[in-house]
Amino acid sequence: MKFFVDTADTKEIAELAETGLLDGVTTNPSLIHKSGRDFLDVVKEICGIVDGPVSAEVVALDHETMMKEAEILRKIADNVTVKVPLTPAGLKTCKKLTSDGTMVNVTLCFSANQALLAAKAGATFISPFVGRHDDIGFDGMQLISDIRLIYDNYAFDTEILVASVRHPVHVLESARIGADVMTAPPAVIKALFNHPLTDKGIEGFLADWAKTGQSIG
Repeated sequence: MKFFVDTADTKEIAELAETGLLDGVTTNPSLIHKSGRDFLDVVKEICGIVDGPVSAEVVALDHETMMKEAEILRKIADNVTVKVPLTPAGLKTCKKLTSDGTMVNVTLCFSANQALLAAKAGATFISPFVGRHDDIGFDGMQLISDIRLIYDNYAFDTEILVASVRHPVHVLESARIGADVMTAPPAVIKALFNHPLTDKGIEGFLADWAKTGQSIG
């Protein structure tokens, strides 16, 4: 499963990229607002940090303006993935862009039917929001299972990019189901390293090593 980080904080992105575990980045208008920086400058900097897909979202609601914004975004770098909403105009834009060879991430997916539409429109990635789905009383991971089944039934190439990931269990369940990608905030990715027995083991090894009076090098 590919790991994308969901942030516009270039310092956090660079730190995670150094681990070799990062496959891409997702951003959205809310994350750009939080960064307090110019949108295009941030996307350009991120594209210079990671080689994988970097999602940059259009903000228009009509097809014609979406295409104009997409034209600006895809000129930033070859690894820009244009992010569009799951609306009729968004899917029309998706079809046009992917037909030209541009990667497209269709976002704000909350049903398997919506995911089916995105795949038929040629989306590179579909972004179902599991955390927000859970928030209103639905099972976010069941949504991922349903999409996986449908995509496998028809051999769609669209990759399932699990979004709105809130905690490590979302990551685990996504991997068990067979999602292609997950995107999570830096804190969630860092939490995947944590286990009390790992900490206890390191503490014990170091204590025993200190007793040997030795050093390496």
